[in-house]
Amino acid sequence: MSPRVFVVDDHAMVRTGVRAELGDAVTFVGEAADVPTAIEGIRAARPDVVLLDVHLPGGDGRAVLEALRGELPDVRWLALSVSDAAEDVIAVIRAGARGYVTKTISGPDLLDAVRRVADGDVVFSPRLAGFVLDAFAAGGASGGAAAPQPEEQATDPGLDLLSAREREVMQLLARGYTYREIGSRLFISVKTVESHASNVLRKLQLSNRNELTRWAATNRLL
Repeated sequence: MSPRVFVVDDHAMVRTGVRAELGDAVTFVGEAADVPTAIEGIRAARPDVVLLDVHLPGGDGRAVLEALRGELPDVRWLALSVSDAAEDVIAVIRAGARGYVTKTISGPDLLDAVRRVADGDVVFSPRLAGFVLDAFAAGGASGGAAAPQPEEQATDPGLDLLSAREREVMQLLARGYTYREIGSRLFISVKTVESHASNVLRKLQLSNRNELTRWAATNRLL
């Protein structure tokens, strides 16, 4: 079943563009241009994923998220913003968003991000992942995770199970790159990336990319 998506952005052209890019691959259940309308609309539609702009009339995206997060725990939030400022990224992630991508993202990558967030994964534009990892290291992540203690930072012996190529794929995955971006960087096919990614998770006994990112940060591999 395709994800049910609600779009929050104060620019009609952006909302139209998102609908055009995602097309029939998702089911659009509503849109809003400001905080009050977004809160009312999301409460009524109960989407799977909300694409949420960070800066809105009458407040910001975080205000929408904070108003509804406790009431609608099954809704997943993906920030889609022109801003790549660290303070914007950290603020919305602390408020409970599952990811943050910028409006320079391509249509296929946005669709991939929506699907991954709907499935419970965490998604960031590559250069933004570092902001979030820094927040984890400072004990400021949304989950309240404390900074790893020195004894927890020794490299995991599971790293020795990975081939050189699997290590490359692992680091790029942990930094938030898509399979397509990893394939382009390493000059391998998307299917090969998928195979390596599956091997990495299996060998490290991890379930998803979120766990991989935490593992890589703890082991100082980013």
